[in-house]
Amino acid sequence: MDMLTYTEAHTDFRARLRAFLAREITPFAAQWEADRAVPREIWRRMGREGFLCPDLGPEYGGRGRDFLYSLIVTEEMSRTGITGVAASLHSDVVVPYISAFGSDAQKSRWLPGCVSGEIVTAVAMTEPDAGSDLAGMKTSAVEDGETVILNGSKTFISNGLLSDLVIVAARDADSENPHLGISLYVVEEGTPGFRRGRKLAKMGWHSQDTAELFFSDCRIPVTQRLGQKGMGFIMLMEKLQQERIVASMGAVAAAERIMEWTLAYCTTTREHGRPLSKRQAVQFALVEMLTEVKLGRTFLEKLIADHMEKQNIVVEVSMAKYWTTDLAKRLAARSLDLIGAPAMLESCAVTRALRDVRVMSIFAGTNEIMKGIAAKFLRF
Repeated sequence: MDMLTYTEAHTDFRARLRAFLAREITPFAAQWEADRAVPREIWRRMGREGFLCPDLGPEYGGRGRDFLYSLIVTEEMSRTGITGVAASLHSDVVVPYISAFGSDAQKSRWLPGCVSGEIVTAVAMTEPDAGSDLAGMKTSAVEDGETVILNGSKTFISNGLLSDLVIVAARDADSENPHLGISLYVVEEGTPGFRRGRKLAKMGWHSQDTAELFFSDCRIPVTQRLGQKGMGFIMLMEKLQQERIVASMGAVAAAERIMEWTLAYCTTTREHGRPLSKRQAVQFALVEMLTEVKLGRTFLEKLIADHMEKQNIVVEVSMAKYWTTDLAKRLAARSLDLIGAPAMLESCAVTRALRDVRVMSIFAGTNEIMKGIAAKFLRF
């Protein structure tokens, strides 16, 4: 019995999305990787077709769909081999902060643009001296009448250059509590004092615009604070369960794509007159790899089902995030061993995958942090 139940509407959505990606993204993936950027227009096209923020309601231009639609987007985007269109980050990680914690006025102001693709979002937590340790952040927020003044810097911000709206975590200057002194603020493109730094040159995710952000006496209305003052840390913790499920979804999808390519290569590439897949050592390797992928898929789908039932699965999600992202790295490395010399070529799909999956064990909380979270809750 399947843990996830797909309806005809889900199937139609997948087919429509796959056709869209085959037409609008896949043919340009290699060029966008070489350009180290994706065109801004592709976000608007995805929005017009209903592929962004599928869970939002019709009052904001959405369709009110369940979380399986987010899984479908992650899986189908993985097939394109392009990382630059970070739709899952936008739809399933950043925008939920607005939909969950924003006021009615804030949601009416920003969510329709998030659905249509006119607004691309980012979340700015990481700082040069504060990565996984959110309590150590130094970006400050000082209230001045009806405004808030932000000062500080953020780094490794995905969608950092393309984003029209950034959710910024900052420490309230009048609070000494390292956890209850953080608030979330929405900063729009063009706000005086908000400056984007250089685009970071990365080992992988070449077409993804990861950048530095700077705030120098950046003044915004106090009405652009999300939720209550000082509750930012708790809000971040509340949403990290879904963020880490999304990271696991991406890792399992990547692992499945790696295996599809590796199987195709081993069954079509001949050595000494017979396919590589006829060699016992290769067969054993492929069976072991496929077994791990199936284990990862089963674990992931159980967590998605539990998440959709609104269960608290912080421990299990932490386990899944570290294990599935490590899985993707293991499979990419082992696949290259099977491929051999052709893996040295830039045109090899698994070579690019090896670079791209490496960062998965770092973002959304490092895998060491994930193990620490699980150990804390399990009271070792």
